Amino acid sequence: MSKGILGRKVGMTQVYEQDGRAVPVTVIQAGPCHVLQVKTVDRDGYEAVQLGFLDKPRRLASRAERGQVAAISSKRSNKLKDAGVAAVEKPECEPKRFVREFRGPVTDAVGAEIKVTVLEGMKSVDVTGISKGCGFSGWMKRHNYAGQRATHGVKKVHRHPGGTSAGTYPGRVRKGKKGAGQYGNDRITMRNLKVVRIDSENNLLLVRGAIPGPNGGYVMIRETNKVG
Repeated sequence: MSKGILGRKVGMTQVYEQDGRAVPVTVIQAGPCHVLQVKTVDRDGYEAVQLGFLDKPRRLASRAERGQVAAISSKRSNKLKDAGVAAVEKPECEPKRFVREFRGPVTDAVGAEIKVTVLEGMKSVDVTGISKGCGFSGWMKRHNYAGQRATHGVKKVHRHPGGTSAGTYPGRVRKGKKGAGQYGNDRITMRNLKVVRIDSENNLLLVRGAIPGPNGGYVMIRETNKVG
């Protein structure tokens, strides 16, 4: 499995290299995470590890979230136990606010703690997050269109899209036509970001450049498979 961890965006700053160059970096609080579940081909049909980040108070957690990390007696669990079905191992930790899976062969056991030190030795990582939502936006802002001309008879429609259909046939707007709509709030992956510094004492990761989402947004960090 490509190594990975969950985290939260802290913000952007800059650090200086030995030659005096300023490097723009994003600070990420990476971990610690707990292994909540290990998925296998025999039981789940694929191999993956499920990580949880940031404790959630039990009074705010649902029964399903509490049952994910600790054994909770129920009619279904009692029936499975009477039938001789082995219960899924629980990590016996606090419920988590952010839970995601990383595909691939797994070497960690349920309940293990993953820290930012798992990224030591990596030169670059991929960071996945949800971009900032900008609401309903017009076609020029959303798709970077140039708009209509400002001369020769174009009057008060400079930011209008103009004709969008295909004439008499098919007499409708074709599917996939770029236009106004929801802008942002998408899952975005920034690939091959250089690892500038790792602060294992404070669980901080510094990567070169920007990552998606606002300050405080949750992100997934994994070892990049991009060459070069």
